Amino acid sequence: MPSPAPARAAAPLVVDPALFDSSAIAPDTRAVNASIIKALGAVPDRWVFPMAMLRKLRLEGKGPFPLSPESPYAKAIEIEGPRGPIPLRILTPPTPARGVYLHLHGGGWCLGSARENDGLNHRFVERTGFAVVSVDYRLAPEHPYPAGPDDCEAAALWLLREGPARFGTDRFAIGGESAGANLSVATLLRLRDRHGLTPFRAANLNAGAYDLGLTPSARNWGDEPLVLNTRDINVFVGHYLREGGDVAASDISPLHADLKGLPPALFTIGTRDALLDDTLFMAPRWLAAGNGAELAVYPGGCHVFVGFPGSLADQALARIHAFIGTC
Repeated sequence: MPSPAPARAAAPLVVDPALFDSSAIAPDTRAVNASIIKALGAVPDRWVFPMAMLRKLRLEGKGPFPLSPESPYAKAIEIEGPRGPIPLRILTPPTPARGVYLHLHGGGWCLGSARENDGLNHRFVERTGFAVVSVDYRLAPEHPYPAGPDDCEAAALWLLREGPARFGTDRFAIGGESAGANLSVATLLRLRDRHGLTPFRAANLNAGAYDLGLTPSARNWGDEPLVLNTRDINVFVGHYLREGGDVAASDISPLHADLKGLPPALFTIGTRDALLDDTLFMAPRWLAAGNGAELAVYPGGCHVFVGFPGSLADQALARIHAFIGTC
């Protein structure tokens, strides 16, 4: 069994109202947001195309945003899962790993891949000394709920079994962006409730979708194409729950879960994110359940702004790396 996480000093969640004032948004953040809106505004209705085609274009570097170079640390393997083989992309540091980060990518449960996250995950390895295991879980609509969470649960159990011998450490953290943050919490809950396991020392939860019934910020965002808008969210949820699922179920919307006994978490969110309320609601619930929680709110940050260049991303990533590095 992994060794228990060291205790973190409890701290209140304090959010400065000034962070939400438009005057707090830095010029380079405004420029990044404007460029995203311009790029996505120039794309015809992307939802007329099959998800499989959109995935292929993104992996070929033909999506709306550049594909990061392939990390020299990366190696692809497959493990067995309840629905068949699960691809894992493992990034191993050149020196002995200080820990292992189980990464679950974003993309609305429909898009995204471990490969597309090589840029962020390579930087994670270099800044923390952790190995990264990124999971290519099954995607909707071809594989709707619960296929994705089933794969993530299986990958977590594989890491617990094989991780100490493969990586020389039982210091494990988990996390992801957007849908990946949702799946990270679902995985923590499944390990606790189905297996009696609480093996992860920290959770890095970035711009998560925690209520698929849609929080007010998601419902009221509208059509502005700043990475993610209300229609996008509804499309993703519709594909993910194509074969049914209660949006109030904790496995689907972890905002509604009993959150006791979960690891310390860092919640990262930008004020210009349609999923702002998901994080503003989830972080206090995490803390109220008796868990460590830190809330980092960044003025003007778009959805998963850490994936775009700029000073805001640099600040947020430095805090994330420090949080995981000391878990």
